[in-house]
Amino acid sequence: MSAPNGDTFSTSDREMDEELDEVEGQEEAEDNEEEAEMESECDEDENADNEEQAAVYIPGIDSLKPGEVLEMEESAYRLYHQCQTGAPCLSFDIIRDKQGDNRENFPQSLLLCAGTQADTAQGNRLLVMRMHNLHGTKVTEEDESSDDDDDDEEEEEEDKKPQLELAMLPHYGGINRVRVTHVRNVPLAAVWSEKGQVEIFDLRPQLKAVHNASAMAEFIQKQQSEATPLFKFAGHMTEGFAVDWSQKTPGRLATGDCKKNIHIWEPKEGGVWQVDQRPFLGHTHAVEDIQWSPTEATVFASCSVDTTIRIWDIRASPSKACMLTADQAHSSDVNVISWNHSEPFLVSGGDDGLLKIWDLRQFKTGKAVATFKQHSAPITSVEWHPTDSSVFAAAGSDDIISQWDLSVESCDPVSDGSVASLPPQVLFLHQGQTEIKELHWHPQIPGLLVSTALSGFNIFRTVSV
Repeated sequence: MSAPNGDTFSTSDREMDEELDEVEGQEEAEDNEEEAEMESECDEDENADNEEQAAVYIPGIDSLKPGEVLEMEESAYRLYHQCQTGAPCLSFDIIRDKQGDNRENFPQSLLLCAGTQADTAQGNRLLVMRMHNLHGTKVTEEDESSDDDDDDEEEEEEDKKPQLELAMLPHYGGINRVRVTHVRNVPLAAVWSEKGQVEIFDLRPQLKAVHNASAMAEFIQKQQSEATPLFKFAGHMTEGFAVDWSQKTPGRLATGDCKKNIHIWEPKEGGVWQVDQRPFLGHTHAVEDIQWSPTEATVFASCSVDTTIRIWDIRASPSKACMLTADQAHSSDVNVISWNHSEPFLVSGGDDGLLKIWDLRQFKTGKAVATFKQHSAPITSVEWHPTDSSVFAAAGSDDIISQWDLSVESCDPVSDGSVASLPPQVLFLHQGQTEIKELHWHPQIPGLLVSTALSGFNIFRTVSV
């Protein structure tokens, strides 16, 4: 037990000297008892003050008082880093690397491809980023490492600084969305831009540059003019956001635009694609997102401003390919969808701030099997965990990223009323970014989330996943 002045009381301090008489011993014992009671009262007051200063903030329930600020609790994160790229990135994708799967040990590294939304059309860039030497939080690394000498701490902190290598291609026009795939080991990026075109870029020069200093110098010297894509398609005649690579047929691509049209791309020899000029018809307003089935090569899902979610099969003609429709899936725009990797589930997010779970075996009913209202603004991104079929993450315009686990059921009531009001499926609420646009789980690093916002990138793993 610690005294208010920092001293430590031990049992021996309270033992009576055998040479003292009985009266003196009783008086000393009474004095010690009074001192211990005072010490206990001080400790209780100090603990109460600490609890008040370190209160848990629940978004949507609590509100900050004047002068209060939010501080990150490091013990809630296994890894946390931030990154800025100058002009903000509306969209990005994670590039699979050759470092292996299920990577748990620090330091970590990752590869991203992103597109900027600059103030001018000429100021935009297609970026490939290599983030490396990413260490865990101090709390995590203290738990996982042995005791270190104090003399080495400063040197170790220097060694643990995160590193960023950046290779930029000039791109005329803001980039609405980026999706990456590999076709015969060639990394490709599909880019939807505000100039109304979808372009395919070979990322090998950029990837080589971020791994090698001399290659980076050569890349910078040669890549000064506007980048030349492998292939581009201007048949949409307007801009769009929906784009996805097939997981079952390498190189197959689906793109949807703001005029309700969807086109399917088929890869051909020589680095070209055949794009069906006949659009897939069904939506009545802008197509917001597209997701290929992870198990069926010819099936994809789409969502739209028309409030519907549709399931398509490309074996039918474009005018008859829409097989299933959930009308009024949300009360307003359906912004994003994600297809579960191993279960017949879709998760959707809309302008109404709702997250809905759809069982494709019951899709004809047009009713979601679960609905969650945690976000207080439109949902901007949603994605299932790559290996845990019950876990997903969502981002909203309320500047919150939520992590969910559908396998969690209601348990005993929590004493804290504010926490008890949260759905039991909520694992974690992450804050700290402004105007969050998109998030992705890393497919090779368990539990790692990357998110982009107007304020930059966050790279983090919580203790919950």
